[in-house]
Amino acid sequence: MHLPKFDHHPSAQDLAQGDPRLEAAVLRSKKILHRKALLAAVASSLPLPGLDWAADAALLTRLIPQINREFGLTPEQIDALHPEKREQVQKAVAMVGSVLVGKLVTREMVIKLATSIGLRMSGKQAAKFVPLAGQVISASIGYAALRYLGEQHLRECVEVARQAQLLLPGNDEGANGGPAAARKAAA
Repeated sequence: MHLPKFDHHPSAQDLAQGDPRLEAAVLRSKKILHRKALLAAVASSLPLPGLDWAADAALLTRLIPQINREFGLTPEQIDALHPEKREQVQKAVAMVGSVLVGKLVTREMVIKLATSIGLRMSGKQAAKFVPLAGQVISASIGYAALRYLGEQHLRECVEVARQAQLLLPGNDEGANGGPAAARKAAA
């Protein structure tokens, strides 16, 4: 299923520019994002007012730190960097203009982010009360909205990691599609 793109930015995969560690982090993040977006779709399809907004906020407060972790950009991971590298990361975050990369994500931050696409979301509320078709439309909008926010954050993480020339955390177990699995697939 292909969803229409809301913007014309290059994808996170394009931004990775062939870097195997970045590409692996993007793939792992996209799997996480897809699962969370499906949960958002389910919550959006239920005809309970306000449940979808609460579910979206809860999903985003978990999703953003998980994506940050894949790129070594949680506050803890950044604090553990050498001071010069930490400064490089902070400059890259400022250049990208992200409000969520390397930050402790709060519910208030997520709600502010979600309201930035509020016009798309308001149709979801109205559609919810039309039997069956409305629930399908609402679920589609819920999926697309969470996917859009996640993709936007994912692109920001890739840009920061590239600009700061950040060594990403290794995922060499081979499980979860990490670099070891990518090397096996290439062999």
